[in-house]
Amino acid sequence: MRSTRFLVLAAAGLLAPVGLAGCGGGDSDGADAAAGGPIAVKATDSSCEVARTDTTAGTVTFKVTNSGAKVTEFYIYATGDRIMGEVENVVPGVSRELRVELPAGTYQTACKPGMIGNGIRGAFKVSGSAAPLTDNAALAEASASYQRYVQSQTGALLDKTTEFVNAVKAGDVAKAKALYPVARTYWERIEPVAEIFGDLDPKIDGREDVIEEGMEFTGYHRIEKDLWTTGNIAADGPIADRLLADVKEIVAKANAEKLSPLNLANGAKELLDEVASSKITGEEERYSHTDLWDFSANVEGSKAAIAALRPVLQERAPDLVKQLDTEFANVETTLGRHRAGDGWKPQNQLTPAELKELSDVVNALAEPISRVAAVVAK
Repeated sequence: MRSTRFLVLAAAGLLAPVGLAGCGGGDSDGADAAAGGPIAVKATDSSCEVARTDTTAGTVTFKVTNSGAKVTEFYIYATGDRIMGEVENVVPGVSRELRVELPAGTYQTACKPGMIGNGIRGAFKVSGSAAPLTDNAALAEASASYQRYVQSQTGALLDKTTEFVNAVKAGDVAKAKALYPVARTYWERIEPVAEIFGDLDPKIDGREDVIEEGMEFTGYHRIEKDLWTTGNIAADGPIADRLLADVKEIVAKANAEKLSPLNLANGAKELLDEVASSKITGEEERYSHTDLWDFSANVEGSKAAIAALRPVLQERAPDLVKQLDTEFANVETTLGRHRAGDGWKPQNQLTPAELKELSDVVNALAEPISRVAAVVAK
């Protein structure tokens, strides 16, 4: 769940937003779309100008340029606010591309200046038909392989969340604190899949900022706040029950979801965006400071998506695979310096220099990952 606040450490000069990786800053115009190129999206703090509001089915590329003063996001929604694709952390003056596979149907585009609210929306129509990417046998196997990974993680998510909820309802603060980051590990590994179902994600993973957007503060982070601020969870039974019910629902939906290979490529990048925008900064786990658990899980989830795509990438872009292997290893080595027993040090115990080092290796990994979607869409 995206934060409603700007990247605190980035504003202080400690972090370079991961969204900068592999992007240009120039404008694009409607001529690109007319020629079959990317559909230009000009995002400002008060508008979302999409150069075309219709296209043909298949892989669609949007080039999102932030001409405003606030960090923004861009989404493609299907019916029921199902997220077909998104690009996060588009900082002012920067362009980001989003590739998404869209069958015929009606959709909505949305820019979210400040990364809050329902966004500035517009209608978007896709007509005609196109062979899905999974007609390619290697890409079909990549999607199937990653789906098996999702199933393994959702099973563990349900088990560990059940244990966590039982500890909360029993009033066992120590046990609940110990289980909290473990349960969230499985959520963080598959977060891009969970976020497809936009109505459930904020109920489960919304931080306290959701109150500003008119939503109720529930889920993991509501219980986290009580555990680490007052230690009083006597009234959290109903919140825990609701969390478990919502997790069961999202597990069922995630396991039934048919993922496009572009979901894997985009998801791998989104997980790194999550690291930069909330894990390194301490935004995510602001009460427990267990952010490095989430950091590690996000990187593991990103690596799993790339692993599923590896045979295709190896055939089409072997040099990119070598770079990805190197940068994943660099992230894992750097993060590994902050282990504590079977877990991780609290985020607030790291120095600014250590946080900057983590930011640098994440950005170095984000650059080659930002090129994966284009390789998959060939």
